[in-house]
Amino acid sequence: MAKWNYFLRRLLLSIPVLILGTTVAFLIIRAGPIDPAAAILGPSGDPTEYEQLRESLGLNDPLWDQYLDYMWNLFTFNLGQSWVISPGDGAYELIASYAPRTLWLGFWSILIPLFIGIPLGFYAGLNPNTLSDYFASFGGIVWRAMPNFWLAIILVSVLSQSEKLFGFEWATFLVETNIVTPPPLGFLGDPLSLITAPGETWPVVLGATKQILPAALVLGSASMGNEMRIGRTAVLETVNSKYVETARAKGMSRRNIVWKHIFRNAMIPLVPVITGEAFLLIGGSVLVEVVFGINGIGYLFFQSAIQGDLPLVSSLLFVFILTLVVLNIIQDLLYTVLDPRVGFEDQ
Repeated sequence: MAKWNYFLRRLLLSIPVLILGTTVAFLIIRAGPIDPAAAILGPSGDPTEYEQLRESLGLNDPLWDQYLDYMWNLFTFNLGQSWVISPGDGAYELIASYAPRTLWLGFWSILIPLFIGIPLGFYAGLNPNTLSDYFASFGGIVWRAMPNFWLAIILVSVLSQSEKLFGFEWATFLVETNIVTPPPLGFLGDPLSLITAPGETWPVVLGATKQILPAALVLGSASMGNEMRIGRTAVLETVNSKYVETARAKGMSRRNIVWKHIFRNAMIPLVPVITGEAFLLIGGSVLVEVVFGINGIGYLFFQSAIQGDLPLVSSLLFVFILTLVVLNIIQDLLYTVLDPRVGFEDQ
């Protein structure tokens, strides 16, 4: 019961965190150098029209009044309409049109570290000071050190010359796709088509997966190297712990020791790493999205920020803050489930 009391306290603490985060976002937006009225009218706007526009947008209202309207609209999920990027279109519609690309990219960018980085790190930790351990550790350092923007440009260049370098054309491998373009994600709007029309839908899924994998490899590479190194260290620390030595002394098989004691406890230090990196990956990387032509949420946020589209910027910031808070709640839930010590220090 103490464990779930701990989780409930953490859940309640997320409310002031959300309020504080949105308040800071409001101050950053309102204190910024970009004038949304000037951005809407352009450099040749009429001064009279400029003042009328500021008045109609509420930009001349007292700051506290603007803050109350801002908070009320966000927490009632009234995200408003775009002023500059797509005037008249709702923020919901714009986010819904761009988000699937970033979510598809983030989904594969998270799977790569989870199913490559962590298993390699655990394997290296279970076989220390061997050739495979040195290879995995060196690979983790290399992947961690390569900048995303550099790796993205190199990968695009390599894939565009794949026939010359490897003897096959990447664009026509398995299914025909482009290297730099948004993936076709129409099937996400009708997931039942995977069952009702598999002959038409699954080739599209294959093409969308193939198209996003290079960008996902770039975006997930740093996380893969990081989780590999932390996983290896966590396993080494767990292997030498007293409860593992006690299990060995009782005659427990190596398989049971690994699965019941080592892996579960080695996952505990990886929980904050995974959830923290999941936010960065789901939020997307502007550079990676631009290089590969993904044009997802990261690209939309960048464009709305430099063009002074305040409703869209504030809506995206709220979505990012809310995502981070939810991921922290998931992190606390995983801690509660995985770590038997959680909650008992308060007793």
